[in-house]
Amino acid sequence: MRGRWGTVTLHRQAGPGADFVGSYAHEDVVLQTARGLAEEVGLAPVTAATGAVLCVLAGANAAKAVVEIGTGTGVSGLWLLRGMRSDGVLTTIDAAADHQRMARRLFAEAGFAASRTRIITGRALEVLPRLSDGVYDLIFVDGDAREYESYVEAAARLLHSGGLLMMYGLLTRTAADRKTTRPHSSHNHDLVCRL
Repeated sequence: MRGRWGTVTLHRQAGPGADFVGSYAHEDVVLQTARGLAEEVGLAPVTAATGAVLCVLAGANAAKAVVEIGTGTGVSGLWLLRGMRSDGVLTTIDAAADHQRMARRLFAEAGFAASRTRIITGRALEVLPRLSDGVYDLIFVDGDAREYESYVEAAARLLHSGGLLMMYGLLTRTAADRKTTRPHSSHNHDLVCRL
C-alpha cells in the first residue's frame, strides 16, 4: 500500500512537545470562537499545536488543493487555509450541515473569500469518489476511526505524486475501542505499518 506520497499521523493527546509548540501557537479571536463553538456542540477540535503543524505543512507543501475530512466548526480548516497558497482552495467534507454553517461564517470572518473554500455536506466515503484523481496536494483526515483504511485508499487516488496525507488521532484508543475485541487503534496501527 506504500504510496508515492508522504504520511503524517497527528496524535490527539498532547505531550511535552505539543505543549511547547502549543505555547507558541497563537489563536486569534476567530480561531478561539471556532474552538468555543466546537466545544459547545460536543466536538473535540485539533489542539493549537496540531493546528500550527497543519499550517506549517500546508505552507511547506505550497498547498493549493487541499481536502479536509471532518469540517467541524472550522478550527483545522482555518489553520490549513492560513498555511495554503493565497490562491488555494480547501475542499472540506462533513455530514453535519449545522457545523459547516458555523465554519463557513468563521472562514468569512477570518477574511477568506468564499472562492477559497468548497464545503460539501455528506459522508466522506460517499463524497470522496466524486473528487478528481491525482490533483490534491494535501489531505487532512479527522474522521471516523473505523473508516481510516478507506480514507487511505481514497487518498492514494486523490493525491498527486509528492502529496501529503495527514491523519489525526489515527492511533488514539477511545473508550469505545476498549470494548471491542479488535480495537480500532490496533487495526489502525496495522494500517500505519503498511503505509
